[in-house]
Amino acid sequence: MPRDLVRRAARRLRRSLTRTAPATGSGSAPLPVVGYVVAGAHGAHPASAHVRVVRRTEHLAAAGTATVRQVDPAGFVDGTDDTTYAVVLVQRDILPRASVGPFLDAAHARGVRVVAEVDDDFFTASGRERLARAEYDPDRLASIDALVRGADVVVVSTTELAEVVRPIAREVVVVRNALDPTLWAPGPVVDTGPLPADEHRVLYMGTLTHAADLELLRDVFTDLVASDGRPVRLEVIGVAEDDADWYRRVEVPDGHYPAFARWLVDHRQRWRAGVAPLRDEEFNRAKSDLKALEYVALGLPAVVSDRPSYAEAAAHGVVAVPDDPSAWRAAVVAAVDRGTADPGAASWVAGERTIGTDGDGWRRVLLG
Repeated sequence: MPRDLVRRAARRLRRSLTRTAPATGSGSAPLPVVGYVVAGAHGAHPASAHVRVVRRTEHLAAAGTATVRQVDPAGFVDGTDDTTYAVVLVQRDILPRASVGPFLDAAHARGVRVVAEVDDDFFTASGRERLARAEYDPDRLASIDALVRGADVVVVSTTELAEVVRPIAREVVVVRNALDPTLWAPGPVVDTGPLPADEHRVLYMGTLTHAADLELLRDVFTDLVASDGRPVRLEVIGVAEDDADWYRRVEVPDGHYPAFARWLVDHRQRWRAGVAPLRDEEFNRAKSDLKALEYVALGLPAVVSDRPSYAEAAAHGVVAVPDDPSAWRAAVVAAVDRGTADPGAASWVAGERTIGTDGDGWRRVLLG
């Protein structure tokens, strides 16, 4: 897809989603104001901010439950922003370490609840070591620690992460990841050009923190052949910075998470399956099942590591595989042969893991 089309699509999505709730009628009580502090602005945010914070709060606004507003931390602290917030949600390391204390003090003085959002293990020694390899400096990790200790409540994405956070937080609530239906609902098939007749493609996407997990797939995809005799080629989005002889990197057009999600949806016929390997490490035990959700939403069969992160997904039709290259090869070939998501998995994602169908846990955390 040309870059200008992706950018225009991203702008349209931002305009449709960055809005506040409808005004209440005369004499009715004003809606509570939910503030959030995340990286980026004007709809251009990192993927984690969109998934965990922005899309959730904008759905609250669209439902007429709250007015939502991105908060400038400096204005909140010095009083330039004197909005009467019911609650302010702060995502992980967005505040510099030196700013966490003044922000919490200002919230306390104004009677504003602070909810911290954390979606990874930033706390154990092994987790910190792994994040340091992904260029998380000590100040960022110290910022998260201070925020979690001082917030009124911490919201996390998995029960395993909740157990890690609970010893240092006042209160921890689990709200599982869910997909935004405005982004992930497949529309008509887009003509993206002819697909190669001489290979099958399998998708693996993620951040650079998963580079070690990628290595689990080396013996899986080296010389892998499908039942029809065609080679199976692993394609990687993110995860690695360089190509290798056993996988190929795919460059995605510029654009933030909404445009990226729509690009994936438009190009979903490019792949026959999606994979999500996880090493058996302490850091990975707190990971969510977001990749499985996204693969299934793309209509792809998902093959994942047999880890606690994917236990629920496996119970609904996602294929979980032990750490054995032969088992992985067989599972990937079977997924490629099938080519479409398991119906039970598709029903589960649509009915339980999509914003609007996943309960009101997020609303309860923010508004009680």
